[in-house]
Amino acid sequence: MTASTVAASTADPAVGSPSESPAGARGHNAAAPRGGRDGNPFRARQRRLYIPFVAPAFVLYLAFLIVPLAGTFWISLHKWPGSGPMQWEGTRNYTYLLHDPVFLHSFRNTLVLLFGAGAATFALSFGLTMLLRDMVGRSTARSIIFFPNIVPALVLSILWGFLFQADGLVNKILGLIGVHHPPAWLAQNHLYSMILLGVVWTSTGFYTTIIMAAVDRIPPYLYEDCALAGANAWQRFRHVTLPLSWDVIGICAVLWTINAIKTFEFVLAMAGSSSGLPTPEVWTVSLYAYASAFASSGVPQYGLAAADSIVTLVLVAVLVFLIRRVMRRDTIEF
Repeated sequence: MTASTVAASTADPAVGSPSESPAGARGHNAAAPRGGRDGNPFRARQRRLYIPFVAPAFVLYLAFLIVPLAGTFWISLHKWPGSGPMQWEGTRNYTYLLHDPVFLHSFRNTLVLLFGAGAATFALSFGLTMLLRDMVGRSTARSIIFFPNIVPALVLSILWGFLFQADGLVNKILGLIGVHHPPAWLAQNHLYSMILLGVVWTSTGFYTTIIMAAVDRIPPYLYEDCALAGANAWQRFRHVTLPLSWDVIGICAVLWTINAIKTFEFVLAMAGSSSGLPTPEVWTVSLYAYASAFASSGVPQYGLAAADSIVTLVLVAVLVFLIRRVMRRDTIEF
């Protein structure tokens, strides 16, 4: 064998030891460590542990959410007083809701609470955030404004009603400053407005605390640069605070949507009485479902209450989806 032949056999991969042949290559791949497609044994162990770790959570999710949701939907297709056989109704309960003036008014009240009280809550939360950001003792102030969220909503609603009674604290204070004929705060034409005001009062501290936590992580030098540039408070909020806390604001919007739509006990305790439900003029969709299932007079309508619950769930799902889509932004690193 000449030197040129040896060089050619060395350079040509087709000529060489059997281990370099296609069959040898297949044997070499077959002997690779088992670990999935990428040959990583750690990922293979991850895949084997995925089901044991996820299965308990999935079983709980199935038992306490999916199954009750399916049962609620099934009940919504029937006429059922809560005991005895069910009577198939199909979509008649949903059709009834679309034509029931009480439900439509309750739905409108819910939307007013969601958007009207929500706008006031977030406006106050942003204002308090900017006011308390550089204030001495802001930790104490944050604890004070968060206090209404520690007290149960049922207690707060009763307290709110007492404050605005004819001989309540609000009218006494107005009398001291010369207002001797204050409006009837708890009259029917003012009652829902007072409920909205009470919801704003109880909710503002919660969202202020969350937004302030987001603002605290913004580097102070950004506000110093704004001060050097002569930016006013609105410009600092518009160009620094809002963009850098946008992700937290989106979470607050989702939380507010869920909490506003399911508002129930505040309305029931403030506008109701020991002998019955509040007047339908102040009902929300949650209170409508409660009134349908636990009517103080007449036959309970669990099918109608279940249909109302499904409509409420769909409303929450659609609004949360839209909020997440509208408020989606690229993450800003700072």
